[in-house]
Amino acid sequence: MAGMGSSVLGISAYYHDSAACLLVDGRIAAAAQEERFTRVKHDERFPSHAVAYCLREAGLTIDQVDAIGFYEKPLVKFERLLESYLASVPRGLHSYLMAMPLWLGQKLWMADGIQRELGTDKKILFGDHHESHAASAFYPSPFEEAAILTIDGVGEWTTSSVGHGRGAEITMLREMRFPHSVGLLYSAFTYFTGFKVNEGEYKVMGLAPYGEPKYVQAIRDHVVEIHEDGSIRLNLDYFEFVHGLTMTGDGFARLFGGPARAPDAPVTQREMDLARSVQDIVEEVMLRMARTAQRETGSKRLCLAGGVALNCVGNGRLLREGPFDDIWIQPAAGDAGGALGIAYALWHRYLGKPRVSAETRGAWVPGPAKAGYHDLEVRGGRLQPAQVRPPYADEMQGALLGPRFSDEEIAAWLREKGIVGERLSRAELPGVVAELMAAGKVIGLFQGRMEFGPRALGCRSIIADARSPVMQSVLNLKIKFRESFRPFAPAVLRERVADWFELDYESPYMLLVADVAASRRVPVPTGYEKLFGIEKLKVPRSTIPAVTHVDDSARVQTVRQDDNPLYYDIIRAFEARTGCPVIVNTSFNVKDEPMVCMPEDAYRCFMTTQIDALVLESHLILKPAAALTDLAAHAAVRCA
Repeated sequence: MAGMGSSVLGISAYYHDSAACLLVDGRIAAAAQEERFTRVKHDERFPSHAVAYCLREAGLTIDQVDAIGFYEKPLVKFERLLESYLASVPRGLHSYLMAMPLWLGQKLWMADGIQRELGTDKKILFGDHHESHAASAFYPSPFEEAAILTIDGVGEWTTSSVGHGRGAEITMLREMRFPHSVGLLYSAFTYFTGFKVNEGEYKVMGLAPYGEPKYVQAIRDHVVEIHEDGSIRLNLDYFEFVHGLTMTGDGFARLFGGPARAPDAPVTQREMDLARSVQDIVEEVMLRMARTAQRETGSKRLCLAGGVALNCVGNGRLLREGPFDDIWIQPAAGDAGGALGIAYALWHRYLGKPRVSAETRGAWVPGPAKAGYHDLEVRGGRLQPAQVRPPYADEMQGALLGPRFSDEEIAAWLREKGIVGERLSRAELPGVVAELMAAGKVIGLFQGRMEFGPRALGCRSIIADARSPVMQSVLNLKIKFRESFRPFAPAVLRERVADWFELDYESPYMLLVADVAASRRVPVPTGYEKLFGIEKLKVPRSTIPAVTHVDDSARVQTVRQDDNPLYYDIIRAFEARTGCPVIVNTSFNVKDEPMVCMPEDAYRCFMTTQIDALVLESHLILKPAAALTDLAAHAAVRCA
């Protein structure tokens, strides 16, 4: 490892969204989720492909890694499962008999299993689930000191925690324990409204604006007791997850007017109202927890992680109504981010390394820099001396931490497959893509390093014209093949965000929801209030209807040139042609598939959907004119 610094490998696996992360000299060299390589959505298996990628990116072998960590403690988790089963005897017997073979045959011997998977006899170190979340929230943040709030379903015993970070130290101050869990409460409603747990929570959040909070009082009276400090107590008479194979039982059905919606059944007003009600409850709990974190720490800055931190509607309320001046949310807030968290925890706590100053942080630079690479960073695609970092900069490098492909690699792959495309210069590409979007075309954008976390941020994205009144429907039904009610996110130039949204804050990871600016909204027609649920979506509410939800909100991504230069230049070129610095950005995949990772993934998605054009780095591939969906006639809405 001559010329390289110390390195730490972090791993999360065996529940959902397994991932790997590699730190070199305290900076993130690479991070990726296993699903992107295996093409199995939310793949929970050991992240062998992700580990191999991380090592390859850094030019290391497993034997050159200084420490290897797993993001939680399986023995403590096993203790929780046993105690839960024993406390519910005989009701939990069936669940117990199903779970034990896997634990006794594999999970209790996880250290040996990880060593076999990695092909090493190096010691495997185990962290605490929520401390891994806390580390993932604080250490990469731009803050030298901050309160830390983690909220998810459950780790070992903890379901949420409050901590305080200062420099390289994190102190955990309080926790809430299983079975009382904000994440499991939300997942119970996800299950009851007919969506898949650990996947459909986004759908519940997107469905909520169609409903009314008519069940809030019933939830408070019967299902959950909410305390002033944000802690909650679930009424377990209404839940089955402690001892059964489902999230909810007969009590839930009696309270909410019938059984859970079948996954293939139509979404009714009941599901919309349930979604709105639980969303309101969870937002209230998040606000109370945040106030407690502020009182406990005295900090004016907050870092967030855990699956509930992906609730961007709640995050938006925390920013607007909470007690903190600044908020930073880990973009891989769920279990995948646990790999990053344990790597950081080992770096600072096990290896005793100091934290890099927030003012001088820069991106990790691979191989060629060698000696002195601490003082260099990548800017404008070139290795340059590190500058003082702006106050918004964090260590996540825009969450662009996955594989990348050079133009030469793309050209060779196209030749091998016999695919005809046009190679454009860097100067030409933004304008050409902007022209296509302005003409109503949908673009698959594959450039730079793949994103880490659930959000596409301009490198593995599908992009389109936010002004089109039909684009939301086209993207959902003809390209994403998903539920028609789901909204799409706007990507906007950072310097123009306040002109278009009720927000003037960094949101690079698409984790804050804000309303569209009043000046960009349009009056709704007479009779709008009488429309039922999904019918409301057909009525434009702003001059950017493709990204405006039925409550005038949008999940905003702000884009800076120094974070993603090509993506920024595409949006800027679109603004030059249309006057609108806002485009649609959604992940480059179809329903039930992970985001694309390799060029072949992108091409397959391009050819099996109605995406009109594909950008593979500097190569542009167009479908034959006869195959293009002509949306130009519908793209007449102009931006003021």
